[in-house]
Amino acid sequence: MTQVAIRRTATKPSSRSEAKSVPSAEIPRHVGVLIIGGGFAGLAAAIRLTKDGRRDFLVIERGSEVGGTWRDNTYPGAACDVPSHLYSYSFEPNPNWSRSFSPQWEIQDYLRRTAVKYDVLDKHLFDTEVTSAQWDDGAARWMIQTTRGAFTSDVLVSAIGALCEPALPDIEGIDTFQGEIFHSSRWNHASELRGKRVAIIGTGASAVQIGPAIADEVAHLDVYQRTAPWVMPRRDRAYSKPESLAYKHVPGLQWLARQAIYWGREVLVLGFAFQPKILLGAQRMAERHIQKQIEDDELRKAVTPNWQIGCKRILISNDWYPMLTKDHVELVTDGIAEVRENAIVTRDGTVREVDAIVVATGFHVTDSPGWEAIKGADGRSLGEVWRERGQQAYKGAAVAGFPNMLFVVGPNTGLGHSSMVYMIESHVNYLASALEEMDEHGLATFEVREDRQRDYNQNLQKSMKQTIWTTGGCASWYLDAHGNNTTLWPSFTFLFRRLTRTFDLAAYRTTARTDRSDAALTLVREEGVA
Repeated sequence: MTQVAIRRTATKPSSRSEAKSVPSAEIPRHVGVLIIGGGFAGLAAAIRLTKDGRRDFLVIERGSEVGGTWRDNTYPGAACDVPSHLYSYSFEPNPNWSRSFSPQWEIQDYLRRTAVKYDVLDKHLFDTEVTSAQWDDGAARWMIQTTRGAFTSDVLVSAIGALCEPALPDIEGIDTFQGEIFHSSRWNHASELRGKRVAIIGTGASAVQIGPAIADEVAHLDVYQRTAPWVMPRRDRAYSKPESLAYKHVPGLQWLARQAIYWGREVLVLGFAFQPKILLGAQRMAERHIQKQIEDDELRKAVTPNWQIGCKRILISNDWYPMLTKDHVELVTDGIAEVRENAIVTRDGTVREVDAIVVATGFHVTDSPGWEAIKGADGRSLGEVWRERGQQAYKGAAVAGFPNMLFVVGPNTGLGHSSMVYMIESHVNYLASALEEMDEHGLATFEVREDRQRDYNQNLQKSMKQTIWTTGGCASWYLDAHGNNTTLWPSFTFLFRRLTRTFDLAAYRTTARTDRSDAALTLVREEGVA
C-alpha cells in the first residue's frame, strides 16, 4: 500500500497588511516563554501574557499569519458549527457577526483584528516551523530548533491545534493519480473544478460543507462514504442590521446571548456524558431530517448510521441530503480498492473515472507527527511516550517527563457540544497562574508528578466509560491506539474551568531558581543560539 503525499498548498490569498512578523534583526534568541502555534490558542496566550505585563515571550507560527485552522481551511463552504457569539474570545465580543454560524473568512478576519487590537503581532514569528524542541536538564531550559534558527526558553507552551495535521488515506495507487488531488485543509484555489468529474473521499464535517458548495459547478460528483454520519438541521440565519446595532449599543445584550448559547449547549452534556438515552430524542430528529429530505428508500438506508447519535461528531447541514439526491451526484458506499491514473476502483470492481479528488479524511488527532519533535528530560519524544502509554496529560496541560512545558488544549480537552474557545481560555488561566507561581516562589523548574498524572487519567477514563463515546457502538477519531478516548472532556466545561483556574503547585516537582552562572549562556552560544 502507498500513501499519497499532498503538499502544503497556498491557501486563498487574503489581506494582512497589518499582520507583520518580528523583524529578523530584532528576534530574541532566548525568551522566558516560547509558544508554538498562532491559532486561537496561541493568540489567546499571547494576549493574556501581554495583559499580565509579560513581554518576554515569542509565538512561533509555521503559517503566514495568525488563525491556525481558520487560516488553513479555506475550502468552499467552510464555516463554524458553533454559534458565532460563543465561538469568540470572552474578552473580545464581536457585535458584527453576519450570521448565527460564522463563515471561515469572518472568523479569520476576527482573529486578525484581535491580534492587531491587542498589539501582539510583534511577538509572532511567522513562516517559521519548529523542527525540534529538547529539554536540557543542565541548562534547565528548552533548546528549540526552527527553520529560522535556534532559540532557548525557560517555559515551552504547545498551542498546536488538534486539527492541523491532515490524515491522508492509505490507498493502493493513489500516488499514481494524474488529476488534481488535495486535502480539504490544503485547498488548491488554483484548481478549476467547474465542469469536471470530482470525487470526495470522506463524509465528515468538512465533506458535508464542501459537497453542497461545489455540487452545482461540477459535471459529476462521487461521494465515497465509509461510515454514515448523523446530520442535524443547521439553524443558521443572517443577522439583521437592527440586531447588529443592538448587539453593539445595548449594554449586556451580547453577553446575555452568549450566556444563553453556552448554557443551552451545556445541557447537552447530560446526554453525552451521563445518560446517553437522553440523546434518543435528538436521534429521532435526525431521522426525521433524513426522511424529510430523501425520498428514495435505498439512499435513506445508506445514509442512516447504525450507531447511536453522539458517538461520533454530530454534523449540521440543510444541504447535504438534498445534494445526495441530485442526478449527477452518487453516494458510493463500497470501499475503495485502488486509485488509477484517472479513476477510482471500488471493491466490487466498479471503475469510476474522475478528474479531481478531494481528500476529506480528517486529521492526525491522537497521533500527530508534530509530537515527535518534542523531547523530554529522558530524550524520548512526546510521540514515543504517548505510543507507549496512550495520549494523556495532567488536566490536559502537563506531561510527566517534560519539565516547564504546558499545553493550551492538550489531551482530553476537546468538546463534542460547545466552543473550544472556552476551553482555550481555561487553559490560558492555568498557564498564567503557573507563571505567577514561578515568580512568587522563585522556581526554575516544574514537572507534574507521575502519580498525580496517573491518578488523574485513571479517574478521567473511569468517567469516560459511561459516556456516549464509549457506549454508543462506534469507532471514531476520538480514540487512540490503546482504544481510549483521549480527545474529549467527559463532563461539563464549567467544571474544567474550575479545575484549571489556578496552578496547583502541590501536583508538581519543582526546583528553586539560583543565580545562573555563565555556563548555561556559554552552552547556548556554543550551539549558535546567541
